[in-house]
Amino acid sequence: MKNRKKFRMIKDDFTNEDTWRMFRIMSEFVEGFEVLSQVGRAVSIFGGSRVARGNKYYKLAEDTAYLLAKEGYAIITGSGPGIMEAGNKGASRAKGHSIGLNIQIPMEQQSNKYVDTLLDFRYFFVRKVMFVKYAKAFVIMPGGFGTLDELFESLNLIQTDRIGKFPVVLMGREYWKGMLSWLKATVLKNGNISPKDLDIFKVTDSPEEVVEIIRNFYEKS
Repeated sequence: MKNRKKFRMIKDDFTNEDTWRMFRIMSEFVEGFEVLSQVGRAVSIFGGSRVARGNKYYKLAEDTAYLLAKEGYAIITGSGPGIMEAGNKGASRAKGHSIGLNIQIPMEQQSNKYVDTLLDFRYFFVRKVMFVKYAKAFVIMPGGFGTLDELFESLNLIQTDRIGKFPVVLMGREYWKGMLSWLKATVLKNGNISPKDLDIFKVTDSPEEVVEIIRNFYEKS
């Protein structure tokens, strides 16, 4: 018990108040907008931080990022290990622009070595705005809660017309098939989504097809 750290709010310390916190939030938005507005075309790649380097999905993410970078897209990831590292590695291998949006969390996620441009965020919601605002497409690789959060938020924003439609591609048919079956057999069947909502995203196992999906979308728009 004697090693327990004690934390207390300093009375009348305005830096701990919500009004002061707003300035910190604003500063993250300003820095993010200033840096990422210079990036040009970009694709955000999401996926699990626990995916090992020898995993087939790591290689799939790296190859996809490589081809997208060759196509002229900057690659944006969460800057951490696993799929994020694979995405940045692929961009770096193609001599493309490799961007990492790091988040300050108790586990102290460290940026991977393949990131060229690094932005550090305290607030998840500010970071999520950056992923959406400056991406021409989302590529969703296998992952956990964070990946699912990014997937469903993007689908909801498109479904409700809060943002313009853009390509959302799920990679790894085997990984996603259970979720897709549930969406059709349960969510759709109960009338909580429409059949057209399932057309918001595509599913593939091919890095080449990811590039083709994105290319075709913008050639037609």
